[in-house]
Amino acid sequence: MNLLYDPWPWYIAGPLIALTMFILLYVGKQFGMSSNLRTMCSIGGAAKYSDFFRFDWRAQRWNLVVVLGAIIGGFIASNFMSDNTVNINPEVAQQLATDYGINSAGEAYLPPELFASENLTDPSVLAVLILGGFMVGFGARYAGGCTSGHAISGLSNLQLPSLIAVVGFFIGGLVMIHLLFPLIFS
Repeated sequence: MNLLYDPWPWYIAGPLIALTMFILLYVGKQFGMSSNLRTMCSIGGAAKYSDFFRFDWRAQRWNLVVVLGAIIGGFIASNFMSDNTVNINPEVAQQLATDYGINSAGEAYLPPELFASENLTDPSVLAVLILGGFMVGFGARYAGGCTSGHAISGLSNLQLPSLIAVVGFFIGGLVMIHLLFPLIFS
């Protein structure tokens, strides 16, 4: 196994995630990404416009380092530790090509048929991106956290609201991929 280019097996990655969670719990912190948007907005002065942003953002500085680490780690992983392809089941790749015109499945992380910069000039694509971004952002804050926060941190703390949120995330994903995605891209 080449640890630089092959996906790490569950028996390595799982204990590393568990160790990270244990350390965060031990020092009284919780892992999550969506709360950082609130912190960045608060730093930018959003508290002038909404009480939601009035809090001691300095206490959340450590979490901004997590975001910076995720950005740097993602850059290193995608540029130096990966060939930027995804192994996709050939039947799924065929279905994507036949049903949605996505012929680049398995060639890149983000198929250019959906994510190329030329697509941003299409008003309907921009509308979907903006509406989707707003819904994800609002939903994450309304649920009290994002998928990573609830699924990793909340479930490891045995929090019932996190279990409900994760079930909701999965239901939303299934509705999107089986009902909405075919309507949008057919």
